[in-house]
Amino acid sequence: MAKGNINVSVENIFPLIKKFLYSDHEIFLRELISNATDATLKLKHLTSIGEAKTEYGNPIIEVKIDKEGKKLHIIDQGLGMTAQEVEKYINQVAFSGAEEFLDKYKDSAKDSGIIGHFGLGFYSAFMVADKVEIITKSFKDEPAAHWICDGSPEFTLEEADKTERGTEIILHISEGEEEFLEDSKIRELLVKYNKFMPIPIKFGTKTETLPKPEDAKEDDPAPTKEVDNIINNPNPAWTKQPTELEEDDYKNFYRELYPMQFEEPLFNIHLNVDYPFNLTGILYFPKLSNDMQIQKDKIQLYQNQVFVTDNVEGIVPEFLTMLRGVIDSPDIPLNVSRSYLQADGAVKKISSYITRKVADKLKSLFNSNREDFEAKWNDIKIVIEYGMLSEEKFFEKAEAFALYPTVDGKYYTYDELYNAIKAKQTDKDDKLIILYASNQDEQHSYIEAAKDKGYEVLLLDSPIVSHLMQKLEGSKENISFARVDADHIDKLIQKEENTISKLDEDQQKQLDELLKEVIPSEKFMVQLEAMDSNATPFMITQPEFMRRMKEMQQTGGGGMFGMGNMPEMYNLIVNTNHNLISDILNTETKEDKERLINQSLDLARLSQGLLKGKELSDFIKRSYDMIK
Repeated sequence: MAKGNINVSVENIFPLIKKFLYSDHEIFLRELISNATDATLKLKHLTSIGEAKTEYGNPIIEVKIDKEGKKLHIIDQGLGMTAQEVEKYINQVAFSGAEEFLDKYKDSAKDSGIIGHFGLGFYSAFMVADKVEIITKSFKDEPAAHWICDGSPEFTLEEADKTERGTEIILHISEGEEEFLEDSKIRELLVKYNKFMPIPIKFGTKTETLPKPEDAKEDDPAPTKEVDNIINNPNPAWTKQPTELEEDDYKNFYRELYPMQFEEPLFNIHLNVDYPFNLTGILYFPKLSNDMQIQKDKIQLYQNQVFVTDNVEGIVPEFLTMLRGVIDSPDIPLNVSRSYLQADGAVKKISSYITRKVADKLKSLFNSNREDFEAKWNDIKIVIEYGMLSEEKFFEKAEAFALYPTVDGKYYTYDELYNAIKAKQTDKDDKLIILYASNQDEQHSYIEAAKDKGYEVLLLDSPIVSHLMQKLEGSKENISFARVDADHIDKLIQKEENTISKLDEDQQKQLDELLKEVIPSEKFMVQLEAMDSNATPFMITQPEFMRRMKEMQQTGGGGMFGMGNMPEMYNLIVNTNHNLISDILNTETKEDKERLINQSLDLARLSQGLLKGKELSDFIKRSYDMIK
């Protein structure tokens, strides 16, 4: 038996490991199973190239709890270690890493989370154990070794009688860490971190029902047998080539990732790149509602099938964090802080690659089945519009597939829209006016007025569309978006010809004074307009700039103008050519004039959804009185 001191000059390395290496002690299991997986995969490689004269077989990793003995066992059938390798890899290499760690982080170790970065993965065991044993038998023809360390720099190393190839780690769980002796806790951690590890992981057994024998009676119980309970799926969909997978495989994998999600994803994007970095994964577009709710199920980040995090901000472009799925890259360090990740050059390249890949996939879906893409537009537009706002490269690529739906259910790309409306919707100053509605029912009369002129009206109703219109107006030449109820249609798209008013100057002045007496000036700005005699007599509008700024502030941005705190102000456009206006002027009593004005104003307010409460009740009562 050999005894010795671990090659480390700092006596308090173990307290540091316990205290600082991870804020979360549960990571130890991920580290030890990752080591066991590495040992198994290395053996697979050595046998495949003929360097290991042993049968690879079908190795598994087993996790066992000995509750009475307060021990946790992690057993693999990998390449194992000789006594000399234990001396080298456990006592020397790891602790040269430990010294480097101490030198670098002695003043700020609490901020590290970088254990694997220094080859210290195995020593995470001492966060939950006060004694650790290694019993290991190499694939080489050498005796097994038994290493024991009690959390001090002292260790013992002796021969063991283990005859099967592989390594068993035994953790003697410390006082206060007994939760790691509970089946439910270990199962939870295995599912969280190791659900897709490439080597099968056994945790206990389960009962499997067998088919009944042919001669069994109907009420005979079906036979059963105990089988290994394999906790993971070693071959998840993202590790396969897209050509190996059918649509159902992608859907089944989505259910495996998100068992509590009952809606099917709309479509998926399979990522597979090996240059200039390695990255695989599958991203899913879920159905997204218009309120931009924060997704509870996020994209999961893996490194070689080991779960790292589901907080992928800074790795995945922000607009894609609304998607779901998996990204796996060996080029993303397993144990580093988020600030390190976000500053890492490889990670930045990964982020821009994912943006490009998503844009290319959307373009291909649009080109291959436009009808299906249009049908899904309402469920995916939030992600695409957000991407156009936040990522310039995506904005450029989205020109090919971003859609602009109309109130009649037609879908245009921007170029198609431009060509369709250019002839009719260019105003006298040669500016193209793109009309849109945000609510088809509430703005129905305004939409109809625009359609009567032969104009096309878009239906743009997402919460961030105001921001997007601002961006489009800034990046496209000589265009402007106008909501159909922002003004009278002839004012929204002004042509050269002006309609002449039926009222002379004196009548207009008389009408203006009368309206200002009756209509509250704190709510409405009265504008007399000479319009077509068939146009509405009273029309309420809200200026595009004011309304858009308020909307932008509600979804972030535009706040510097303080619009959100301003009282609601509306324009009241009065059509001086409508017969009702002449009737009001010709009505004899002032009381009747005011009654007609109030009734007309309330009808205009009703059409904009602005008549509520007592005012609505008074309007209904007054309307019944007029019928009588």
